[in-house]
Amino acid sequence: MSIADIKKNAEQKMLKSIEAFKSELSKIRTGRAHPGILDQVQVEYYGSMVPISQVANVALMDARTISVQPWEKGMGQKIEKAIRESDLGLNPATQGDLIRVPMPPLTEERRKELTKVVKGAGEDAKVAVRNLRRDANEQAKKLLKDKLITEDDERRSQDEVQKLTDRTIAEVDKLVQAKEAEIMAI
Repeated sequence: MSIADIKKNAEQKMLKSIEAFKSELSKIRTGRAHPGILDQVQVEYYGSMVPISQVANVALMDARTISVQPWEKGMGQKIEKAIRESDLGLNPATQGDLIRVPMPPLTEERRKELTKVVKGAGEDAKVAVRNLRRDANEQAKKLLKDKLITEDDERRSQDEVQKLTDRTIAEVDKLVQAKEAEIMAI
């Protein structure tokens, strides 16, 4: 393994950390409706638990309402029950075959709780990135110990990995600030 391999590997893993963090942020509810909020809700379908998106069409009706159109007749009650029992605090209403999921406005207290959740997720992402930096630096130290690279190469590698870490952490901070602004917007 070379220094370029170490850097490339660290960069790929840090990008994956950012993607995982973005995915985590998308699950955090804001005042506006978006279909992705129901992605984590599981519904029973012929004996196995599947995401709602696999048994129904999930779309936006307007800025504060999600519509869920089951593909099979008997699934309406199961989907409605799954949404109601999820920890999202949503109260779906059935109109014929269509399930309407209105998004209740967030209270000021709930908004502050959600910003704390976002900050916590951001800290977790930063810890993951720092762990990747540590792993990359340990790999460079091992190469130095095995006399495959010089001390200057090892130092340069650490500097490059640190710059990569700083960029990634700045990206995490930017995502946290954007999500907080989105949550606090009324």
